[in-house]
Amino acid sequence: MVSTFHRVHGGAWKGFVALLLIAVAVFIGSLLVGSAEFAPSRIVGALLGSGDSVARSVTLAVRLPRTLAAFGVGSLLALAGVLLQALFRNPLADPFVLGVSGGAAVGALLAMIAGATLLAIQGSAVAGAVVAVLIVHLLARSGGTTRLLLTGVVLASACGAIVTVLLSVADASRLRGMVFWLAGDLEWAVNPWTSAVTALFAVAFAVLLARPLNVLAAGELRARSVGMQLETWRSFVFVGCAALTAVAVVSAGTVGFVGLITPHIVRLAFRTSDHRVVAPASALLGGTLLACADVAARTVVAPRQLPVGAIMALVGAPLFIGLLRHRG
Repeated sequence: MVSTFHRVHGGAWKGFVALLLIAVAVFIGSLLVGSAEFAPSRIVGALLGSGDSVARSVTLAVRLPRTLAAFGVGSLLALAGVLLQALFRNPLADPFVLGVSGGAAVGALLAMIAGATLLAIQGSAVAGAVVAVLIVHLLARSGGTTRLLLTGVVLASACGAIVTVLLSVADASRLRGMVFWLAGDLEWAVNPWTSAVTALFAVAFAVLLARPLNVLAAGELRARSVGMQLETWRSFVFVGCAALTAVAVVSAGTVGFVGLITPHIVRLAFRTSDHRVVAPASALLGGTLLACADVAARTVVAPRQLPVGAIMALVGAPLFIGLLRHRG
């Protein structure tokens, strides 16, 4: 795989090295920076299992899990964005266009209103995401990418309306937690390894499936000319995107803009649309961006914390406008 990649895009290695160095710097900075100030030696000691109990508690119970979750969730959302933009051949496609996040939000909010435990809330979010996927798939079956896209948009709008109704009737004591979950909050990532490990496997599969993704992105005529089974691949990519989005939403709530802007940044920076480059680079950049947003969420108004999804939207909106101007 390495030799093939080097043969096709040898110059891209410099970009990957730069991205990797930035990611490592952000990872280290996320562990060192927070509302509580610790000397780097105390953080290193905590990671090695020594040091004082306060530093160990903050590092191992707060900062490390949130950092892992940020890299995992950001990578999943970025990969989902790459797959969707290849599937729909639409640069505005992002993970939330399928209605998966809307279905997960409805399921999670219903569980919160019922006073369920954290595990039950996450289970309800998964159930809501699965129901949304089934609805979109059944309604858009054999209708092509246009019908799939329109069905996802309509379902997302319907879920948004249901979410508004649920927030209106929710008890005031639970309203703040519901709003934070909807805005994206990494405190929900009680098991960050789920999203992190899923992201690693997803990157590997995306690279292996780079050629079919390139063919899909080239258009229906090109796909049929090479004998591709379009309906099968559309369903496969759609279900894959839904699974990645569901894992991300369950881990951190609804975080927007990562899947939308990250593939654009990578294509502009690497000057290629080859998914052997775009998929892994987007995963690495998406995790880095969300980790940066999480550091800002933890420190801007410390000791209070902001929803990481809100920070990402505040940064992502002007960044996307800048990308549009650049492409224009």
